[in-house]
Amino acid sequence: MRERLRQGGPAAERGRAVGRLVPHLVAAAVTAVVLAPLARPGYVLRYDMVFVPRQALSWEVIAPATALPRAVPQDAVVALANQLVPGWLLQRLVLVAILYFAALGAARLVPTRRTAVRVVAALGYAWTPYLAERLLIGQWGLLVAYAAMPWLVRAAIGVRAGERGALRRLLLAAAVSAITPTGGLLALVVVAVLLVGRGAARSASVGVGVTLLLNAPWLVAGFASAGDGRSDPAGVAVFAARAENWAGPLVALAGTGGIWNAQATPASRAGLLVPVATGLLLVVAAAGVPLLRRRWAAGVTNRLGLLAVGSWLAAALGVLPGAVTVLSRLVADVPGAGLLRDGQKLLIPYALLVAIAVALGAERLAGWLTARFDAATGRVLLVGAALLPVAVLPDLAFGGVGRLRPVAWPADWAVVARLVQERPGEVISLPFQEYQSYSWNGGQVVIDPAPRYLGVPVLIDDTLRVDGTAVAGEDPQAARVRDLLDSGEPVATAGPRWVLVQRAAGPPVDPATVAGLQRVYAGEDLTLYENPQWRQPPAPARPGPVGLAHLLAATVVLAIGFSDAARRSYRVVASRHASPAEGEGG
Repeated sequence: MRERLRQGGPAAERGRAVGRLVPHLVAAAVTAVVLAPLARPGYVLRYDMVFVPRQALSWEVIAPATALPRAVPQDAVVALANQLVPGWLLQRLVLVAILYFAALGAARLVPTRRTAVRVVAALGYAWTPYLAERLLIGQWGLLVAYAAMPWLVRAAIGVRAGERGALRRLLLAAAVSAITPTGGLLALVVVAVLLVGRGAARSASVGVGVTLLLNAPWLVAGFASAGDGRSDPAGVAVFAARAENWAGPLVALAGTGGIWNAQATPASRAGLLVPVATGLLLVVAAAGVPLLRRRWAAGVTNRLGLLAVGSWLAAALGVLPGAVTVLSRLVADVPGAGLLRDGQKLLIPYALLVAIAVALGAERLAGWLTARFDAATGRVLLVGAALLPVAVLPDLAFGGVGRLRPVAWPADWAVVARLVQERPGEVISLPFQEYQSYSWNGGQVVIDPAPRYLGVPVLIDDTLRVDGTAVAGEDPQAARVRDLLDSGEPVATAGPRWVLVQRAAGPPVDPATVAGLQRVYAGEDLTLYENPQWRQPPAPARPGPVGLAHLLAATVVLAIGFSDAARRSYRVVASRHASPAEGEGG
């Protein structure tokens, strides 16, 4: 009782409980408003976001034979989870987790005791142009890393402070981030910058070493791929940050926007006042930096600032004078440097620091207004700071105002998947292009779903065409098939067992293209042909190092998970055996 009185009594206890609950409520509200259309049944299929009823766990999703491992280990994780959870539910769980944990993570990271300031941070990080644009382009794996970033930074700060369990939390956040190559690379850089040189070499080396190991699946798969890993430098201009309004691409990046694809940009980003709002947020963020430096341990703010500036500069490489030439050479000559072409996706550390600094800047300005006028004026400023991201970007709500609309898979897909799984063999998907557009999907562009739906190796063209510019892909096998089709040769000469014609995705295929093939199935949307000349090829050599890399990374994740579960179980047992006096005194 004396302890409760010292802490302020029941009223103070209720206030703290409310303070703990509010960030959860804000996170839930943001999630519900953004993902409202997903209350309807079906699947959201848009650009890179493709979920299917049950994605098969095959060697091709673990180690693509010829394509670069852009979806490693993401596809393998989805396929594994899909064995337990249907695709429609898995998609919703993933998207809900992204929005919810992004908001909650930012609220917990900001160093303040004021609940209203935590709300400003939550909305400032979960309602951003970056999240909107990457969501509308379907890059949910990258957004998983976005949602994990506040938790990763918070754990790194805990490691620096010697908090118990902080290293385990850091590795768990790094494991979540590494679901995609870009997320894993960002996590590795963040861990290295925040931990190395802090004076505890053991924690830093473990953190960096294990995070590097978590990136091993895509790194090893890239080395084992038949391609050389180099990319078309024409993609530098295509994927460069794009101006969204009169202020140009650099200001768009300053507001965490600027994605290269105009179709993934909310219409509100073209508003005349958007650059003004961006400038206002940056001014408020600058006011918050002194508070951040005082409340975090020495060096943390400087290192996070270095990460933020570095990520912004990396995002701007495609538009900065002189940097374009350097980036083009890197992409053309250095294997894996193609990751840097779409630089805007690297803005995550910048977006996080801006959200945290804006929240603290609003707290500082509210304090000044309260001292000069009254408390109500300060509260009004905090409310305005919390709602400003929503006011500037209203069309993130309701799935980008209806752009995330669930649809049902046509029955043809299940039939074709069953047929090819009964007699497995490679499939060539026509029209031979990476992205398709279906009337049953509202005409929305989506990456060819055949590789994920059919459960066997499917070859698609990885050439990307943007505004009349063709950016060559990296898959040599796809290049050979493309040359064959361009020369008018029958696709059967490429040696596939199956050829899938997606009639709903484009004009009729030239009969010469399918000459010599036997039609097995003709549905309303899909036609499936079998190659009667197909012969069982020799069993491909399984790249053992890739499988070993996946196994090691999975072992690390399981070890982290089991250690966390064991710790929680120990706490429960210890609390049950504690005496009443011990329980009150803890």
